[in-house]
Amino acid sequence: MESHASEGLDRQITEWRGHLQRSQAIRPDDIDELEDHLRNRVDELRSAGLDADEAFLIAVRRVGALVAISREFAREYSERLWKRLVLAPGSSSGRSDLNTEAVFAVVLAIAAAVCIRIPELFGERLVDDEGIGEFYLRNVPLLVLAFLAVYFAWKRALEPSAVLRIAAGFGIALLVMNLFPFTPFGHTELLSVLHVTIALWLTVGYAYTSGNWRDHGWRMNFIRFSGEWFIYYTLIALGGVVLTAFTLFIFEAIGLSAEIFVANWMIPCGAAGAVIIAAWLVEAKQHVIENIAPVLTMLFTPLFTLALLSFLTTVLWTGAGIAVDREILIGFDLLLVLVVGLILYSMSARDPQRGPGFFDALQLALVLSALLVDALALWAIAERISTFGLSPNRVAALGLNLILVVNLARAAVLHGRFLVRRESFDTVTRWQTTCLPVYAIWAWIVAALFPVVFDFV
Repeated sequence: MESHASEGLDRQITEWRGHLQRSQAIRPDDIDELEDHLRNRVDELRSAGLDADEAFLIAVRRVGALVAISREFAREYSERLWKRLVLAPGSSSGRSDLNTEAVFAVVLAIAAAVCIRIPELFGERLVDDEGIGEFYLRNVPLLVLAFLAVYFAWKRALEPSAVLRIAAGFGIALLVMNLFPFTPFGHTELLSVLHVTIALWLTVGYAYTSGNWRDHGWRMNFIRFSGEWFIYYTLIALGGVVLTAFTLFIFEAIGLSAEIFVANWMIPCGAAGAVIIAAWLVEAKQHVIENIAPVLTMLFTPLFTLALLSFLTTVLWTGAGIAVDREILIGFDLLLVLVVGLILYSMSARDPQRGPGFFDALQLALVLSALLVDALALWAIAERISTFGLSPNRVAALGLNLILVVNLARAAVLHGRFLVRRESFDTVTRWQTTCLPVYAIWAWIVAALFPVVFDFV
């Protein structure tokens, strides 16, 4: 047993050395010195009763206080992301695995693109006189996200029991969206579409976490993935806009119109396939996007904070309240969800070992301003319900805002305690990841129960 542990420790130290060696900032003799320091730390910790893995992890974190790149390795190791970095660029096994994954992702992307077009063979139109066809409105999330779930089920080598749970989630969504007698484009149908999409995305999260949905670290990794996926998907979409314009231009130059091809094939198929490709890019380029994430959060956190504070100042100055129009309330809910998403993404990009600083105070200001805006939205929703009575949209908005206010209120308290060093950053992040299942439950309630309760209006 002891020899096995020693072999495992030697392998981990070798991987750690390989990570340091790829940095030009550290000389070979410095690495040797750091390794000696690391081994001494490990020996001390093992003599104190820790096993080899625990001792290695803690020792790497302590060495990380001496050199920034080692600290980066410690963070990634603790999050089980380091495996992506220990393969040298020239490693044949690394290239082989990456190529296999790329091929599989491309195959799934093509399958998702084709699947988008198959219903039209049976008379279902993607776009009709009223906009998107009703069948597509109900089923696009199912058609696309199912392939994303397959990608992660394959990549994580999920056990059959986990695959069955994921399949059950998609099966329930399929039955709800296609068997319920919705009023075409009615309130409950649109609410179900929106919340089924959220619920299925979190079901994909279950696949992403290898079925370890209760694990805080895995949930935080999925939050990070979601933010990075959005970035990549947006970049792909921008590239798609350029490609679309270029395609229209070159065909117009020879006297042909490509508008039908672009509208019916290029845009919908590209949008569906990009969902899978964006996910593969995040997984394949994890270490690259990690450098982008802190920059984005540092840019948008102060901007959103300034926008919300300006709004609250205007409300106090003018005494005006939020209009009770449905569209405005929906817009405020989307804004608050976006702010919560930004808060989560900021946490995922932050070094958990760093102490409180100015950016943390700025994030607390963002949380507090979002909490006050949420309180104003709740007041407006209550006023609308008292005036016009209950409706699916109002009840859905009320429930979401109540969840958000609890989430933000607790987050504000924990952020404040962290700033005065009375709480660890881990406690702050644990609260946010703990709220994820609550949003999933609410999404399923709105998607599956609201149509029945409100008679499919």
